[in-house]
Amino acid sequence: MVKLSSVELDQLPFVSEPDADPGFPPGFFDRVDPSPDEHFYGRPRLVTHIDREAIRAVGRLYDELGIDGDVLDLMSSWISHFPRTPRRLVGLGMNESELRANRQLAEWVVRDLNVEPTLPFADETFDHALCSVSVDYLVRPVRIFTEVGRVLRPGGLFVITFSDRCFPTKAIRGWLETDDAGHVAIVRRYFELSERFGAVEAQLRTDPQHEGDPLYGVWARRRQ
Repeated sequence: MVKLSSVELDQLPFVSEPDADPGFPPGFFDRVDPSPDEHFYGRPRLVTHIDREAIRAVGRLYDELGIDGDVLDLMSSWISHFPRTPRRLVGLGMNESELRANRQLAEWVVRDLNVEPTLPFADETFDHALCSVSVDYLVRPVRIFTEVGRVLRPGGLFVITFSDRCFPTKAIRGWLETDDAGHVAIVRRYFELSERFGAVEAQLRTDPQHEGDPLYGVWARRRQ
């Protein structure tokens, strides 16, 4: 995982993504490595992908927003960044070993959302949902946001957090080609196009003077 500022875009050979979500420029969801994600994520990575202050910022945001009850952790891994574990935290991710290592999860599901952009849960199953430092890898994000809206209970929050690091061969071209403000705009657009959520809020959650990884949060509530 590298800083976006270090990625030389003109050196990357992007491959066209078929069946991409509409509403974005041609090539927006192209990736350098469109091979099955299960291969890339097959080896467990029991490491953190953002620095300690950014991790604490994620937890503070969850606390501030009152994320508790039945919670879905999308694109989950071995750590969910909660200072206090919700009553029931369900993880959906790519690597079973990582999910098993996450002591905060009550249960988990292994699923590649880029292959199967649906959620294996009934309508209105969860009080809240979240996706931490992974939204940049989705090639059909509007479909996923729509699904999240389906499985959330009315008024439930969907919280997206991200920084300026990624696996550049797996991140979508549209994400790689813009800056932090652009990333906020992209996530905001995903919420809007899903037509499942109300007003979108966004904040930089780390100190602007912090020399490490910035942490941005973008969230909205499911419409009643």
